[in-house]
Amino acid sequence: MTTRQTVLAAALPLALLSTSAMADLSTTVTLASDYTFNGVSQTQNDPAIQGSLDYAFADSGMYVGTWASNVDFGEGTDIEWDAYFGNYVEINDALSVDYGIAYYSYHGEDYSSDGNYFETYAKFGYTNSLGFTELNFWYAWDYFGTDAGHVISMLAHTFEIAPNHAIRASFDVSNSLDGNKFAWDGNDKSYNHYRLAYQTSFAGFDFELAGENTSLDWDTADERIVASISRSFDL
Repeated sequence: MTTRQTVLAAALPLALLSTSAMADLSTTVTLASDYTFNGVSQTQNDPAIQGSLDYAFADSGMYVGTWASNVDFGEGTDIEWDAYFGNYVEINDALSVDYGIAYYSYHGEDYSSDGNYFETYAKFGYTNSLGFTELNFWYAWDYFGTDAGHVISMLAHTFEIAPNHAIRASFDVSNSLDGNKFAWDGNDKSYNHYRLAYQTSFAGFDFELAGENTSLDWDTADERIVASISRSFDL
């Protein structure tokens, strides 16, 4: 659903390029050519306007925030509004872990909220001479309100190709744990997603240009180029 989990997964490497340091209270506004959630468009391949409000609790590593975007599910659901709470811990100079819980809610019609659900996440980071490597996991026990367990596993790596210019490559697998309750494509309980993104910042704005594809045979999940521009503000 550029991005909800993509926001949560890519926030750290993108922050390394950002011209705005994270304050106790900050907001970010993003314009994207498409809103893809693990490679699947949530806007019927149309642009999205997204915004977040985040608060970091001093030096504790804990944070809380909310994020919203337009969506188009074809039946009146046109807004996604999420909230999350987590904790970022630097184990040492090289290792870090970011864990928390998120709540995804949908709006537009009375039945839109039927798809609301909670999701936990844990993201492990390793800073090395080749860049920043991530191993990320998300788990939901009521995925999109279907009562199905669901796991997303991601491996990603970000490296600088020049000062203030980075490439982020990622591969993730979305897997339903209850195929009789939720399946992705027919009887397929899982699918793969591949993404390669160029990231930079200039004059206070963050830019990303990404190419991505999935193993799903859907018009909303085929190969595509997604561009986004965002700006963060300290409050």
